[in-house]
Amino acid sequence: MVRILLALDDNVPQARAQTNAIADIVQSATGAEIHLLHVFGDNPEGASVHQVEAVREASGRLEELGVEVNLLEASGSPADEILRYADEYDVDQICVGGRKRSPTGKALFGSVTQDVILGTHRPVLVCGSAPEE
Repeated sequence: MVRILLALDDNVPQARAQTNAIADIVQSATGAEIHLLHVFGDNPEGASVHQVEAVREASGRLEELGVEVNLLEASGSPADEILRYADEYDVDQICVGGRKRSPTGKALFGSVTQDVILGTHRPVLVCGSAPEE
């Protein structure tokens, strides 16, 4: 059984890329459990993870593959929450999204991605965006 924490923001093409990146992993595993996490930075209206389009799309795709999906939501620092949930669910891998950057900016990851990579001993898969369909 492989356990993956899939950390998504609001970006649908990014969620599509992340889902595609882990699809081969979950299909080749003897079993897979995906913990899909969305961290709200500011959520005064009390939105739910179920209302985030990127989460709905990724969850639907993974369920089509026959994967068990556990939807999680948190508020606060994305990197801190990703690391906390990775520990809580004892995942085998963390999957985060990357941002398109200038050639100079490519030398460094975004702050959330960098904080996650540096803050864990677990493998971290960083995915770029999928093209718009």
